Amino acid sequence: MNHYLALDLGAESGRAMVGSLTGGLLSLSETHRFVNQPLKLPSGLHWDIASLWQQIKKGISISASQYSLESLALDTWGVDFALLGEDDSLLDIPYHYRDSRTDGMLHNAFQRVPPEQIFAQTGIQFMQLNTLYQLFAMVLNQDPQLAAAQTFLTIPDLLNHWLCGSRCCEFTNATTTQCFNPITRTWAYPLLQSLGIPTHIFPPLCEPGTLLGSLLPVLAIETGAAPLPVIAPACHDTGSAVVAVPAQSQDFAWLSSGTWSIMGAEVRQPDLSPQALAYNFTNEGGVFGTWRFSKNIMGLWIVQECRRAWAAQGDDLSYAELTRLASSAHPFLAVIDPDAERFFHPGDMPEKVRAFCAESGQPVPVSKAELIRVILESLALKYRLTLQHIEELTGKRLAPIHIIGGGSQNRLLNQFTADCTGRQVVAGPVEATAIGNILMQAITLGHLGSLAEARQVVRNSFDVATCYPVNPAGWDAAFQKFLSLSTSRPA
Repeated sequence: MNHYLALDLGAESGRAMVGSLTGGLLSLSETHRFVNQPLKLPSGLHWDIASLWQQIKKGISISASQYSLESLALDTWGVDFALLGEDDSLLDIPYHYRDSRTDGMLHNAFQRVPPEQIFAQTGIQFMQLNTLYQLFAMVLNQDPQLAAAQTFLTIPDLLNHWLCGSRCCEFTNATTTQCFNPITRTWAYPLLQSLGIPTHIFPPLCEPGTLLGSLLPVLAIETGAAPLPVIAPACHDTGSAVVAVPAQSQDFAWLSSGTWSIMGAEVRQPDLSPQALAYNFTNEGGVFGTWRFSKNIMGLWIVQECRRAWAAQGDDLSYAELTRLASSAHPFLAVIDPDAERFFHPGDMPEKVRAFCAESGQPVPVSKAELIRVILESLALKYRLTLQHIEELTGKRLAPIHIIGGGSQNRLLNQFTADCTGRQVVAGPVEATAIGNILMQAITLGHLGSLAEARQVVRNSFDVATCYPVNPAGWDAAFQKFLSLSTSRPA
């Protein structure tokens, strides 16, 4: 039996997961879980990278004490980064992608480089959180740390640097930055130069499945682990999650459901067409020559922020309780566009949802049940629109819809998605990101032979839940209302 350690860091929490592979079956054991809580400092919103590093080492230590590990690999969310100085020292605490310094940065960037040219060089969806606009904000603010920087590393690349001394940017995560050219498969140097971003800071790229090195001796001693091989899986968490889709054919849609919803298809070539730009789609790198042609959607972040607001008022309901309430609420009271700008930043999310409904002339949800139902129905409607666009652009009918990640546990949203899209929905596995991370380790070490074999392991090892369209009534009318609000929505 082979044991592999996945260090999986999400926007809300992180965990250490050990995968045990034997006889074509994979089992998981969570050895350590920790909160990922942003830091609000006078300079803005940051990630608590020091705390995350301590928890990573703790996860390694606990896992190594319980298992004889073959290797370890780390994945995180995308777009955020660190800058290192001449001596490889960290110049600042990495910023959080929801920090307000990128407000208005798309408009400012378009004054220098038209969006058509940016998309032609990067193929990435326009979102203010993208690395490109974080760096451009530093340029406009004349941030001295950018001038002092010698090396740019995304968050997983920084942590891999600390783990084994590697100094490269892993391909799948680099492609999320909007600083990467998918045609030349290099950094988008002409674009970076046009925006005044120094290009010498960008390091070499490495492919998913690269053996980066061994755990540094000082860390091996501190954690009690052997000098384990450190592998780059797909370091972007969605890239790892898509590895674990239990698909049996090529023509499927995938939906990574969590704080963000990311919906897409697995394709062989990036699409930089004018229509892909018009629909604001993104081309992110996958494994073994694939691309994730997809779109980011605000996702369950809106529900999470509602829950946080109510908990602060003393009503701390679980996600399961909120979903149960929503299931009993009256359907199609109102719809929102989950991607409206007002929902991006933290704050009083219940009031933001009510304000959107009031300003768009709709009934205003009052109860918690009504609010959550409006949000979940609106997400399903957004999925329907996104699926239509993917199928138009790929020229394929995609079925089933594979929902993976923590949000796949929301059975009500899964059923809404099936009813709204008229497609079979296959939900699971929940731990797709950790599973994909582990499978990439097994492939790198020669214990599995291919992506197809890895997906067969997923099908053999993990249960999934299937939803069929059973109650389509009302969704067509709601979709027409959704379309009208999406084209002329409140900010």
